[in-house]
Amino acid sequence: MKVLSVNISEPKTIIINGKEEQTGYFKEPVESIFLGKTDVKNDSVVDREHHGGEDKACYLFGYNHYEFWQKQFPDLTFDFGMFGENITIEHLDEAKLKIGDTFQLGEAVIQITQPRQPCYKMGVKFNNQKVVNTFRLAHSPGIYVRVLKEGNVVENDEMYLMDSYENAPTVLEVYRIIYNKKPSENKLEKIITNTHIASSLKQYITKKFNL
Repeated sequence: MKVLSVNISEPKTIIINGKEEQTGYFKEPVESIFLGKTDVKNDSVVDREHHGGEDKACYLFGYNHYEFWQKQFPDLTFDFGMFGENITIEHLDEAKLKIGDTFQLGEAVIQITQPRQPCYKMGVKFNNQKVVNTFRLAHSPGIYVRVLKEGNVVENDEMYLMDSYENAPTVLEVYRIIYNKKPSENKLEKIITNTHIASSLKQYITKKFNL
């Protein structure tokens, strides 16, 4: 899995319901990025409640998903970083990637913690709030990761699998649970007992389903 682009952003002011708000969603390619324990160095992380931190230090999205979205929104220009990702990877398969999967990526070592949940800021980027619900129903949430070893990542770096956990839920399984009204007890148990999933997401699922 090859890195096609690394992306960061400056704070950008957007208008939501007539009010100004800042966001770090609008990412653009740069020569290199440094993956730190809680965020990507020099990247703008405005909403620290939902982004950044040890469990969501960096967001990766697969370029193999871009074609689907270009067909959905043919009037938009799809540059790297379109989905707010810090790293655009040549290919990601969320149906096969598992929570806890660990990779060497450039100088860094990363571990998958959860899928990305879209919000209204994606709608601002796409100039269409309907994209948020479409994203929820799609199979391409991308992955948030924790950084086990800090380091630089540049274009053309490769992402090599180092470790995986056979019984761990896939990223897509977790994504489906988030928006499922009545998931099976077995699937819920599989997720909340996983030791590598982001703690905030585990708390969200536990509260939502009264576990």
